[in-house]
Amino acid sequence: MTPAFDLQYSITTWIQESAQELPDFPENFDPVVRPADPRFGDFQANGVLPLAKQLKTNPRQLATALMEKIAAHPSLSEEHFDLTIAGPGFINIRLKPAFLTAWTSAFNDPDRLADGLDHLYRGKTVVMDFSGPNTAKQMHVGHIRSTVIGEAISRLLSFCGAKVVRDNHIGDWGTQFGILLLACKRFGFDFDQDPVTALPALEDLYRQGNQLVEEDPEAKSEARQELVLLQNGDEERLEIWKKINELSQGAFNDLYRRLGVSFDLTLGESHYRDQVAGVCEQLESLKIAEESDGALVVFHPEHPRFNEQPFIIRKSDGASNYATTDLATVAYRCEELGASEIIYVTDGRQQDHFEQLFLTVNKWFAASGKEAPALRHVWFGTILGEGGKAIKTRSGGSVKLRDLIDEGVERARLIVDEKNPDLPDEEKDSIAEAVGIGAIRYADLMQNRTHDYVFSWDKMLSFDGNTAPYLLYAAARIHAIFRKAGLQPGEGEEQGDALQTEEEILLARQLALFPAAVAQVTQDLRPHFLCTYLFELANAFSSFYNANRVMVDNPAEQGRRLMLCSRTLLFLKTGLHLLGIETLEKM
Repeated sequence: MTPAFDLQYSITTWIQESAQELPDFPENFDPVVRPADPRFGDFQANGVLPLAKQLKTNPRQLATALMEKIAAHPSLSEEHFDLTIAGPGFINIRLKPAFLTAWTSAFNDPDRLADGLDHLYRGKTVVMDFSGPNTAKQMHVGHIRSTVIGEAISRLLSFCGAKVVRDNHIGDWGTQFGILLLACKRFGFDFDQDPVTALPALEDLYRQGNQLVEEDPEAKSEARQELVLLQNGDEERLEIWKKINELSQGAFNDLYRRLGVSFDLTLGESHYRDQVAGVCEQLESLKIAEESDGALVVFHPEHPRFNEQPFIIRKSDGASNYATTDLATVAYRCEELGASEIIYVTDGRQQDHFEQLFLTVNKWFAASGKEAPALRHVWFGTILGEGGKAIKTRSGGSVKLRDLIDEGVERARLIVDEKNPDLPDEEKDSIAEAVGIGAIRYADLMQNRTHDYVFSWDKMLSFDGNTAPYLLYAAARIHAIFRKAGLQPGEGEEQGDALQTEEEILLARQLALFPAAVAQVTQDLRPHFLCTYLFELANAFSSFYNANRVMVDNPAEQGRRLMLCSRTLLFLKTGLHLLGIETLEKM
């Protein structure tokens, strides 16, 4: 048989097809196939027990009948699988060495891996809304979570067949620009600076302007007038506003480049400023929004938490807000981008906002006779410093993202200098950049995103445990095996025979779980599942390598072990790339 890449998906299909030949199984039977405890098998089907309860019949008898049909399935063979029943009707599936050999051998390039998983999101257009810094302000440590989680999910969904549109919904419109315009007029500003140096200077300018309006009522009134002129399209103010945003975007892009993050669109709040009035009119005409205390709001009385907490879409002074802009953004993404799903990546403090937004969108689209997109809020916890408090600089300010990245690279360079003092400086710099930035983003991604975590340089730069340096070193070690053999990864495996040793089989079984790990991430949008898988894969390879010499005299034995080395490298590289981390050939 030709093995399928996503075994969990294939086994599910085989069981469903087998179940249709039995009268007790409904057409929509879900066998609930999951990776199993390794003591019992590689995969386990758990769907018989709930069906037996529903039918009030013996689950083991039902499972036995199903197992007999599965064993006779034309895509299965006794040479490839062992089927057993455990407990109250759980069906265990164990992959045999012959099948594991064929499966591992078959999937030898990234395109084949992606093709084998594109059924997970094929045909969907997903708009990813993440990062979202405010212009005229430096990105700080809080932006790292949204940026790296959003990029990882974007890569994973694209890998699984989705058309992903990355939209950086920056904060480029609002009251702060009245203060900035006033400060530019009072103190002047050099717009010809390099963006990286200009952004801190813009922050200082804003602080000067803010202090001015707090101390001088006339200055406060003037700042409001500057904002009104900007909002009314005054050319002089618009030109300054554009320059501020261009400098800000230049500084953001420099950081995104270093992080390996890219966007298809950067449509900030300003893009929707002419559309918010129409949104309010529609919601009011559809009887979804109503006036309350001078504001336009949407009530959700059916929701236990929001029955007395209105969703304000126009403030009592007539101004729009985040809710109005977000509603206009949903409409644009559906009408102009064809979004079937929109995913927002923000911190957990915005949960209520997005829950109310999603409720409002669903009512709006239903009343308009349109199908609403799937809306998902990928929220995350806080990065903590020592003592369990929010991470800050020694002076108590927010840690700038650029400073954090620079420090990570500097710390990694010290490690490179210590471990490989004879490397050329250029190569040391390249390794330090990859390890330092990889360590920061992996330390974030390996956490369950809804948890807070304590930031620790010592832990994230360690070569022991579930860290980027450990995984990068595992990949570099495999490259070294091929260099020493005078081969490229993928070469020398042609004469390999079936897997034999315990460590070979355990490593192949771990490789076969890669699709299930990716599928779990796409279901829950939690990248830490993939991190855990890669760490376990690196451990399985280490056990294999410590117990089995690769370069031996027997061509068949050497061939199968080179094949395992090559596939492990491919899966590590692919998995780390999906997380936004590029591997190194030398460390």
